[in-house]
Amino acid sequence: MSGANQRFSVSRAEDAVYKTGLRSFMEFRDLGIEPASQGRFRAHVIRITKDSHGAHDLHTTGLHQHQCDFQMFYVLKGWIRFVYEGQGEHTFRASDCVLQPPGIVHDELECSDDIELLEIYSPAVHETVVVDRMPEGAAAQKNRTQARRVPYNRAAGMRGTRCELTGDLSVPCSLTES
Repeated sequence: MSGANQRFSVSRAEDAVYKTGLRSFMEFRDLGIEPASQGRFRAHVIRITKDSHGAHDLHTTGLHQHQCDFQMFYVLKGWIRFVYEGQGEHTFRASDCVLQPPGIVHDELECSDDIELLEIYSPAVHETVVVDRMPEGAAAQKNRTQARRVPYNRAAGMRGTRCELTGDLSVPCSLTES
């Protein structure tokens, strides 16, 4: 990638604004990377909304996969537990870094109230597809029955079974009919 297609960008902590998005129990702080990289990347900090603290049964995303070229997250604070296609369950804690290969089916099973993640992916706008079940031959889902699917944030006008990242910074993702 040529640096000529990028511009200098700074997102200062004192100017941080968190907005709800795809899931009503999470909020996102956009770091300004998308416009600075001409849409090649998006970076944001994700945390649990203050009114969702203690509702651990709500801190699950449901099985899904991202149709992107690159996705990674770094745990800044707290812990989070995922199950991955072919990899089983993993609990990640502060300072852990995860590269999720393109298209891997996964689900957030639970997390701490104080979870904060830095997530970076490419391209900035891509599809997220809800998946009904873990693909055949994938690792067993230990304790899967303890996790529940969370209704999507209907107040933001989201519906359906497929998510398409729109690039709208006020709502990082919207759902459309599949």
